[in-house]
Amino acid sequence: MSKIKYFVQQSWLLIVASFCFGLLIAIANAHWSDEIEQNKIDKLNHLTAALLPKARHFIEIDTEIEVESAKGKKVKIKVYRAVSDADECVGWSFNAVGPGFADKIELVIAVDKDFKTIAGFDVLASNESPGTGDKIKEDKFRNQFKDIGAIKLELIKSGKAKDNEILAISGATISSEAVVKIINHYIKEVREAMQSKGLLGNDKEQ
Repeated sequence: MSKIKYFVQQSWLLIVASFCFGLLIAIANAHWSDEIEQNKIDKLNHLTAALLPKARHFIEIDTEIEVESAKGKKVKIKVYRAVSDADECVGWSFNAVGPGFADKIELVIAVDKDFKTIAGFDVLASNESPGTGDKIKEDKFRNQFKDIGAIKLELIKSGKAKDNEILAISGATISSEAVVKIINHYIKEVREAMQSKGLLGNDKEQ
């Protein structure tokens, strides 16, 4: 008996089960994909509302914004205009994704209307190590990014942070550095893309 025939005879049930299981996952994903996406949008709106408390509505801009991802690939991202009750723009928000210690980290970043100040960030998705890397979600770390200049941020491992510096989480330097790199990269990319589309001024000091 050939090895292939023997393998098929011994493992046909596993092969059939794996196929059926994969098919069920595909069907379930197709069925629930719209709801999953809506839940993600709802979470994004909730997190952004906390970052830009003066905003009452978040409107996705019609202009296509394409940036270079952290891996160097061109990707299209959604940028939202944060609008007050008086229909005034009070800021912008957008998603940003980059590699972390364990897996990719997905953030929502908010900036002021002129793209000169970071309003803050929150974590949409992350699988960083429990007890260390996942502290990027905690206020103690996140609050360092509130109302800081939207310029290149620098990570420090010890001491007291000042100006554009961010103090790393003890025991989670890689996760801390990942967040800083993602924010630095996407703020620069999104700002330049929006400037090129005429959505922002071309202030070279930004």
